[in-house]
Amino acid sequence: MRSLTESETHTLFQKLATYTGRSLNDIVAPPADPSANSTDSKKTPQHVFRLHHSRVYYLSLPLANLATCVARPNLLSMGTCIGKFSKTGKFRMHITALDIIAPHSRTKVYLKQNGEMPLLYGGHVVKAHVGRWPDDTAEHQGVVMYNMSGSPLGFGVTARSTIEAKKMDPTGIVVFRQGDVGEYLREEDTLFAT
Repeated sequence: MRSLTESETHTLFQKLATYTGRSLNDIVAPPADPSANSTDSKKTPQHVFRLHHSRVYYLSLPLANLATCVARPNLLSMGTCIGKFSKTGKFRMHITALDIIAPHSRTKVYLKQNGEMPLLYGGHVVKAHVGRWPDDTAEHQGVVMYNMSGSPLGFGVTARSTIEAKKMDPTGIVVFRQGDVGEYLREEDTLFAT
């Protein structure tokens, strides 16, 4: 386990900023809890990213300090796996990052009930399945997909801007899926393999 290099950090933050925008600061240094007393000595711990076997983990700083006591061959995992770096240096986010990016997402796409299952089986989102999304969404912008009750289902990248999508037929793809919660079942053998 080690800290990320400058280029790895830049690549990771660039990918996370696609979905979160300026809220990326809140992921690294969570804001203080307003309900806590100002005299309370307990503060929200700072979170860090650590690399272990080409996978990037998101964990609190005290946990990262404790993980240094474990030998690298004996350490399997710590914190939440955000994704992994490919051999070419590109970063691919895993579905396990959804719980971290969903509360900070910049653009949210809500899917109708008939669009949930095609997404969870690994399909892209078509126009007929979109319940609502912002009018100012640009092309190739990172989005988090929710069902109509507000539960996050996955994340992806818009295929068309909102203006272009309004002119499309109902079977046209509007969001390219990059990860969905159905991956927990479809890829259970390889998702957490080292």
